[in-house]
Amino acid sequence: MSISITLVLIVMTGLISYQAFSNADMRQKLMFHPYTIRQNGEYHRFLTHGFVHANWQHLLINMFVFWQFGTSIEGKFDFIFGNAGGPIVFVLFYLSGFIISALPSYFQNQNNPSYAAVGASGATSAMLMVFVFFGPWNMFIFPPLPAIVLAVGYLWYSSYMEKRSNDNIAHGAHFWGAVWGIVFIVTSTLVLERNEFNKFVDQLLSPSFGF
Repeated sequence: MSISITLVLIVMTGLISYQAFSNADMRQKLMFHPYTIRQNGEYHRFLTHGFVHANWQHLLINMFVFWQFGTSIEGKFDFIFGNAGGPIVFVLFYLSGFIISALPSYFQNQNNPSYAAVGASGATSAMLMVFVFFGPWNMFIFPPLPAIVLAVGYLWYSSYMEKRSNDNIAHGAHFWGAVWGIVFIVTSTLVLERNEFNKFVDQLLSPSFGF
């Protein structure tokens, strides 16, 4: 019986977030704070902020999204990168989502001591796009839309809200995490499994709706 890497990461995130809920000092040391990173060289924050969340709602939403998509694509990583390499690449891809999605915010806010962020949204957005790649016309139950339509709408909404919103949600991390997911899976399949990329193109051009 194989261990679900997604479940292991969810448990780790849940435990760390739960501890940080009642430990303000711990949360402060792990959160993404560009000003402190620049001033003190605390680069670990690019990774650790993804394991900390603002509250239970934030944690549960992110982990539900991760569970929904992560468990579906773990097997795809094994197929593309091999049974030995698949789990390793899966973990590295998830962690890289924290880093890459946070880079634009780092450069924009490295001189802004009031900016801080927490959460795994960048990585879960990357997972969403990989999921869409393998089934672009699969229907979501909520919202009831084809995956590819939802993906395009998600990118547009995240970009729009990043420029116009002051709701304390890291829309930029959502957008750049999603972009990273697209770049990663397209590049990986083009190099290692060209048939999977061709299959994606064929599916995209020949809509077939299903759940």
